[in-house]
Amino acid sequence: MAEPDSPTVSGEQADGSLDEADIHDVLRNERRRLALERLRDGDGPESVGDLAEHIAEIESGESPPPKNVRQSVYISLHQTHLPKLDSLSIVAYDSRAKTVSLGSSAAELDHFLAAAEPTQAPLAILTLATCLAGLALLFAGWMGVPVIDRVDPRLVAGLALTVVAVVAGAELRLQTRSRT
Repeated sequence: MAEPDSPTVSGEQADGSLDEADIHDVLRNERRRLALERLRDGDGPESVGDLAEHIAEIESGESPPPKNVRQSVYISLHQTHLPKLDSLSIVAYDSRAKTVSLGSSAAELDHFLAAAEPTQAPLAILTLATCLAGLALLFAGWMGVPVIDRVDPRLVAGLALTVVAVVAGAELRLQTRSRT
């Protein structure tokens, strides 16, 4: 008799949940992660062609993506990634109709996928705080607040815009890095 947490042949635990090693193996591949994220964000089944188009756009950084990239993604999804995900019930893949949707075990990956998604809140808060501080300084200068009214408003605006540009650049870099 199998113990409650011992893996079965199919990669599932005796309680029907996915083996943690299988979860990590699935999420180790960028195309599988992108496919799962797209399916999580969607409303239902998606064609393999549309899924390949989406992933190819991210990988190439071009819209529409080059045909060879789109074909490479399509073939790897069809031959490797979707059958693997389907065998673990993470997706339901109809290879004849070329459609895919989330499967019964997909929810088990939510925690891992959510942890992998970078949070942009600190950068957005910093950008907002910089804008508000710049506006407050400009307003204080116009109102004649001592000391502040001696600072050139162009200097205040220039500094605030510089900080916003640096933060926006850092945010863009993080987003670009998280896609590769």
